[in-house]
Amino acid sequence: MTESSRLSGVLRAPDRAGVYHLPAEGCEGVAQVAAELGFAFAHVELDGCPDKAEFLHRIAAALHFPTWFGQNWDALADCLTDLSWLKAEGYVLVLDHMDRLRLAAEADFVTAIDIFEEAARSWADEGVPMWIFVGLAQDGITHLRSL
Repeated sequence: MTESSRLSGVLRAPDRAGVYHLPAEGCEGVAQVAAELGFAFAHVELDGCPDKAEFLHRIAAALHFPTWFGQNWDALADCLTDLSWLKAEGYVLVLDHMDRLRLAAEADFVTAIDIFEEAARSWADEGVPMWIFVGLAQDGITHLRSL
């Protein structure tokens, strides 16, 4: 079994979806598999992202959040569990280069991960997979699972 077909099989399973380390296939490999599955895909480049405000701005831009997005954690949770403007069979987000945010604002990093995990669980309850892959230079972050 190729890595791509293995990843494709994994991404189809809503009950396994959630927040994970970015797999070895990287952003391009994940994007390709998402496209093959007909899933919505967003790459959020977070290189140099220093704080919550900038993080929320970049997420909103990448996911085309509606104008009513309130630039706060509650609004992020609401948008992630709605996505009516981005209908798809599943969702894959890559939050790339989160190192600076993690180091500069650990509490915000943890809060964001928790919100994404809760959104994935909410979508799984509806039988829709939502995968969030976090790209970090350091491995072994206890908040994240690996595939």
